[in-house]
Amino acid sequence: MSKYKGRLLFYAPNVHTGGGFVLLQALLASWPKDTSFIAWLDVRAQGRLEIPANAEVEWVHSSVGSRLKSEFTLARKAILEDRIFCFHGLPPLVRSRASVLIFQQNRNYFGWVALKTFSWRTRQRLRFEQTIAHVFRARCKEYWVQGPSMARDLRRWYGEKPVSIRVLPFSQPTVPTTRSESAQWDFLYVADGEAHKNHRCLVEAWGLLAQQGIKPSLALTLSKRDAPLLAWIEKQIATHGLKICNLGQMPHDKLLSLYGQSKALIFPSVSESFGLPLVEARQASLPILASELDFVRDVCEPVQTFDPASPTSIARAVRRFIGQPDLPLNPVGAVEFLSALLGSLD
Repeated sequence: MSKYKGRLLFYAPNVHTGGGFVLLQALLASWPKDTSFIAWLDVRAQGRLEIPANAEVEWVHSSVGSRLKSEFTLARKAILEDRIFCFHGLPPLVRSRASVLIFQQNRNYFGWVALKTFSWRTRQRLRFEQTIAHVFRARCKEYWVQGPSMARDLRRWYGEKPVSIRVLPFSQPTVPTTRSESAQWDFLYVADGEAHKNHRCLVEAWGLLAQQGIKPSLALTLSKRDAPLLAWIEKQIATHGLKICNLGQMPHDKLLSLYGQSKALIFPSVSESFGLPLVEARQASLPILASELDFVRDVCEPVQTFDPASPTSIARAVRRFIGQPDLPLNPVGAVEFLSALLGSLD
């Protein structure tokens, strides 16, 4: 551990689901016993976290009032020798005397993903968070990120002024998964229903495959809050006879077991700071089909890649993986073309 004499104030409101929550669980479970733990945590994670002994925790609700209260409490408690670690990816709203470190896990704060794909409520929240991230970015002494492509994008977003960025990827080591010889699922996609996860393009690709007589099974992990997306997927299943099953949100240990029950992970996300399921699938020796994007290559070597914006590209990657690739076009010559043209006039 560092010999730094000040305290570490751990600030993590709104971290209660997804990869961020998995990493939060890992950090708290590994917290040194001889180090004080002063934290602001999301109340929706209460009961699912292993809180260190002698911890001082303020549970933050999702309401505006509770979030503002936590910001003022954080600033009031922080002293010059302290460090504030903003695990939720945003700088503090209230200036304090302590040094601020930000763990940046969300590319959406950079404003490069089209917000029109999100729900109205999510769009408003992201616009507000993008503003906070940009306006108060100078309060951050150092950003911590999980990979080189995230560091590059953050530096470009930050502007011309120099910024300190530390690249230190980490994940919770997983127990080696026992692969079943008779896998239950052909493909698995571990992701929530946020727009950048790109479920619609994935399901459209499954529709294209069905039109070609290919119907691989696909397992999803969407939660109840993804109801509009789930309703749309159910319509596609009914229309095309797709073999898609939503297993719902589940504890991380149960989710890890899915890797052993699947033949491959498919990951069509268009924006990730790290991509924890990619790391977990690699650790489980599960073949990966993923978007041909930098964040993917940061953490794994997929067996097939595709353009995530193209259902056709996704479908072709699936066909290559299962050994039924699309045959390339075989152009005819001018004579054959004219013959077909003139024949059409008969």
